[in-house]
Amino acid sequence: MTQRLFPVLIIALIFAAPSSANADESAVLVVHFINGALGDGSFFDSAARGIAEAEAELGIEVVTIEAGYNSSAWRELLEAAAAGEDYDLLITGTALMRDLLSEVAKKHPDKRFIIYDSSVDYSEGSYENVYSVVYRQNEGAYLAGVYAALMTESGTIGILGGQNSTTINDFVVGYRQGAQSVGPEVVVLVEYAESWDDPALGEALAAEMYGKGADIIFQAAGTTGLGVFRAAAESGKYAIGVDSDQAMMIEETDPEEASTILTSMMKNVDASLLWALELYVNGVLPFGGAETLGIREGGVGLARNDRYDEATPAAVKAAIDRAELEIREGRTRVKTAF
Repeated sequence: MTQRLFPVLIIALIFAAPSSANADESAVLVVHFINGALGDGSFFDSAARGIAEAEAELGIEVVTIEAGYNSSAWRELLEAAAAGEDYDLLITGTALMRDLLSEVAKKHPDKRFIIYDSSVDYSEGSYENVYSVVYRQNEGAYLAGVYAALMTESGTIGILGGQNSTTINDFVVGYRQGAQSVGPEVVVLVEYAESWDDPALGEALAAEMYGKGADIIFQAAGTTGLGVFRAAAESGKYAIGVDSDQAMMIEETDPEEASTILTSMMKNVDASLLWALELYVNGVLPFGGAETLGIREGGVGLARNDRYDEATPAAVKAAIDRAELEIREGRTRVKTAF
């Protein structure tokens, strides 16, 4: 029984479990605090999908708080959520929430927390009540770079980041390394939107890169990045999605834009949260430390869907499989911005 609660309701929310007459009072109550909003078709939707699967499979109860993109409101909202008495586990994500989550976890040592796509600093104090899961997005971005460099006809590719931050630059570093492993002459254009929820801006920035000769753009910009697909459709160029299999997600609602997405760099947030919640319900989630998931662990990779199969030559597929194997076996070390 997932409930979606917006900031104006948050103070009322958090002191009560879901109120359905059929609610199981013995069920684990999970609060999912999103520092943004659902509907990005990638990162937050992937997290929510994994938690929803856990709700269906494990019988947990979930309250979802969409805190919006105004970061000045996050502290008060998160502190209110953490102060609630009825929940068992609070989940939040992204590096933007790391410091705030660190503070509330220290204030509430009797509560349990999960942070995904970031980690508290376990060296600076005791966080025995926090489980962190991070993803080697640089490895997934490396594969996207290899793919784009093999598929480009112009010799110029691009990447749009939502923010000039360490996490996004981890995408940029891996993407550039992967592309230039194919050929050092491949030009990689980089733009930062400094916004996560402005598709029109994403479309404008992508159009500029397409105008400069890029024929494939990788987007890592949340809802802003959805504008890349519109720009690709309008210019007759191509795109690479992020975090979820974005071509499959939008195929029914916008087949024209979906047809521009050659593949997506998967960050399997959904699978990792489903796995973590199963461990939690079984009493064996390893709080007090961080898990790091890359290609070897199945945490990141490329979407291999029907679109990928149809658009990708056999030689390119073989090259991607080779690059993935070399990372898995440690023969290729991908650079990181961290």
